[in-house]
Amino acid sequence: MCQKVSAISLWTYLALTGFFRNLKKDERGLSGVVVAVLLILVAVLAVVIIWLSLSDWINKLWEQITGEAGKVK
Repeated sequence: MCQKVSAISLWTYLALTGFFRNLKKDERGLSGVVVAVLLILVAVLAVVIIWLSLSDWINKLWEQITGEAGKVK
């Protein structure tokens, strides 16, 4: 049983290292990965910029709502 577990872990290690070695050598796949990472980075930065610009407006709106609620009581 231990030999089977050892063989499976060795096979998995060799398969993964071979996959990543081929991925590093394949220039077409590498450029796709770079483009995907850059697109994710741009999307995250866009969300952060939008959130920062809207957070002041949302805070002012919330203060107005809570202020009016305080007057009603």
